[in-house]
Amino acid sequence: MRAVVAPEPGPASVLELRNAPIVEPSSGQVLIRVKAFGLNRSEIHFRSGVASSGSFPRIPGIEATGIVESAPGGQFAPGEQVVTMMGGMGRSFDGGYAEYVTVPAAQVIAFTSALPWAQLGAVPEMLQTADGSLRVGLRAETGQSLLIRGGTSSIGLALTVLAKMRGMTVYSTTRRPEAVARLRSIGADHVLIDDGSIAAQVRRLCPDGVDGAVELVGVDVMKDTLRAVRPGGVVCFTGMLSNHWAIPNFYPMDWIPNGVRLTAYSGEAADLAPETLQDFLDAVAAGRAVIPVGKTYRLDDIVTAHEDMEAGRVGGKGVVVIDDRAG
Repeated sequence: MRAVVAPEPGPASVLELRNAPIVEPSSGQVLIRVKAFGLNRSEIHFRSGVASSGSFPRIPGIEATGIVESAPGGQFAPGEQVVTMMGGMGRSFDGGYAEYVTVPAAQVIAFTSALPWAQLGAVPEMLQTADGSLRVGLRAETGQSLLIRGGTSSIGLALTVLAKMRGMTVYSTTRRPEAVARLRSIGADHVLIDDGSIAAQVRRLCPDGVDGAVELVGVDVMKDTLRAVRPGGVVCFTGMLSNHWAIPNFYPMDWIPNGVRLTAYSGEAADLAPETLQDFLDAVAAGRAVIPVGKTYRLDDIVTAHEDMEAGRVGGKGVVVIDDRAG
């Protein structure tokens, strides 16, 4: 099979397209013929050598979407449409940047959809993270208000889509004025230009503060995000687009306003219920939701894809399509 290999840590140019053996699955594993896979910033962290886990050489990729080729344990039937994600993919064992991937059956989720693979490939990790941030991190409720700090990221765009499906009022941030129309087109009610301080902007629109916020930029702006939320509201730390992960000399009483709650979210395949995945894909097919795909690439374009991710040129979820044919 053709696969992308990171032989060692380094810039995007270290990624190499090679021929690699297909790993034959055991009874507890599933061999998936990959149709498409999403691109994630955590794969940049791994490739760069700053991730907290993983080894080289490695086929990267924390997610993949495709067709079951073989499942010796009988958990899935050949030909079933499936997604897989996390669980050590692309770090402790070879991941989704390949024509085939072998993964534990426990991290495979089946679905049925006639949507194009370029759309389906964007969904698994993006949906799992956005859904978990709302459901677990915030315990969001219909009709509440939500601030998304980092709204033009793939997770930020997915959060907007899911929040509007829940009847929420969405405040979304971007550093780029040219992105305002994109955010409004997927349902954001208020778009705020982020100059590093947005709490005052939020309070002008919502004087008591929003009910909840998802922090996707990082701890360098989280103190400001906390001040945009009402007492009793919640901030969920989900992402770190700025690559700032830790708070030096953290003093909670200075950082966290009275009554505001701070949580976090990171998940695995088990955290995405099959019915959540299927309901979302059905909503997209029916025109009630959208999948915020930015750019699509081929396997041969992986270096360009990583360079685009790092430069912020994708404009949504980046997807590599290996085979866009049905079946």
